Amino acid sequence: MYVAPSILSADFGKLDDEVKAICEAGADLVHIDVMDGHFVPNLTVGPLVVNAVAKSSSKPLDIHLMVENVPFFVDLFLPLKPKFLSFHIEEEKHPLRLIEYIRKNGVSPAIVLNPHTPVSSLEYIINEVDMVLLMSVNPGFGGQKFIPSVLKKIKELRDLIEKNGAKCMIEVDGGVNGLNVSELDEAGVDIVVAGNFVFSSNDYEQAIKALKL
Repeated sequence: MYVAPSILSADFGKLDDEVKAICEAGADLVHIDVMDGHFVPNLTVGPLVVNAVAKSSSKPLDIHLMVENVPFFVDLFLPLKPKFLSFHIEEEKHPLRLIEYIRKNGVSPAIVLNPHTPVSSLEYIINEVDMVLLMSVNPGFGGQKFIPSVLKKIKELRDLIEKNGAKCMIEVDGGVNGLNVSELDEAGVDIVVAGNFVFSSNDYEQAIKALKL
């Protein structure tokens, strides 16, 4: 299981130290939530902050766009060369075109599904993306509780991937902690995003270790 701590729960007053600390503690990726205040009712960071995070991080970036006007934001963040750049299928009218564009620019394209969006919406693009991010909370704010019904959705997605012979990872974001991570692993998750569980801990290394199965 790979672990991607979300800096949404970090102390932004010492963000440089926080990013370095999670990298040293065993994080595999650094997850960054970009919110525009329109697609979700919260406003977070832009490319200047993300560029600063990239300089502090010894691990690849995993950028999650929760935005309207997705192509505009894709162009803002592609130059930072994250490992994954993910966008919501609910917002983008031409996902295949955008997936191809992201890949041509040397970044792994990923698609995101909100809790209410069915896995069936991915059938025509599952072979085109490198990762699917399933939201296990309603997006916009950290510290929410995991929605249990997402476990069934994870299994449906794993079945879809195997049925199509797709080479696609599954990432889950929202309410992930040491108590539910084993269920996520059993359901077929490859990467977990954890913000509050890691950053509210007094020991980042132990928190990250608890998520690695």
